[in-house]
Formats: sequence, structure tokens, C-alpha cells
Amino acid sequence: QVQLVESGGGSVQQGGSLRLSCKQTGSIYSVYCLGWFRQYLGKEREGVAAIDSDGRSSYADSVKGRFTISEDSEKNILYLQMDNLKAEDTAVYFCAADYSAIATKDPRKYNYWGQGTQVTVSS
Repeated sequence: QVQLVESGGGSVQQGGSLRLSCKQTGSIYSVYCLGWFRQYLGKEREGVAAIDSDGRSSYADSVKGRFTISEDSEKNILYLQMDNLKAEDTAVYFCAADYSAIATKDPRKYNYWGQGTQVTVSS
């Protein structure tokens, strides 16, 4: 079992930055993928960024050049650096993990989820 706890959400003005963190505990194997997802009110959860155990990453088109996913594998912490935030980035953000060699942004591929953290960007 893998447990995930997000932190770092909050309120920021448009153009500002936030860094989300996701602490992983439990059974961490050598081959895995980690992802960040967001969910707008009343909408399906969508993939924002993902990274695999070889360091390969992928991003949603809407965040490319603004968001950066990274991992501190020694501390088992996943990060999402969010810069130049826009009002449309306002959502609940979730981290997720699963045992896969591919950095997928498809939420259906993940079995372990954090509880979510709210990000609010005011214009």
C-alpha cells in the first residue's frame, strides 16, 4: 500500500507561483509513475503532469512551460512547481501513484491517491 499526502495549496494572484508537495509513504517499488491531477467543480479529474522512475515527464498542453514536476527520490516527495498561474488553474489538485514504467496522465491508470489540496488563483 502507498499513502500520499499533499500540501502547499493556497490562494495566489494571477501571475504568481505555488509549489505543491506530495509525501509518499508505504510500499515504494523501483518502477513506478507519479502524477499530478486537478479537478474543477463538477468536472472529471484531468492529468496535469506525470513522471516515471526514469525521470521521464509529460505535461498537459495547458501547463507546458509554466508547471514543472519533479521528485526527491531520497525523501519520497513529489513536487509540482506552478509559475505564471492563471485563474483557470483554480482547482483541487491531487497527486497519485502506481506501479508502471510509463509516465501517464490518464487518471484511470492510478490506484493510489492523495486527499487533494485547493489552489485558488484570483484575477
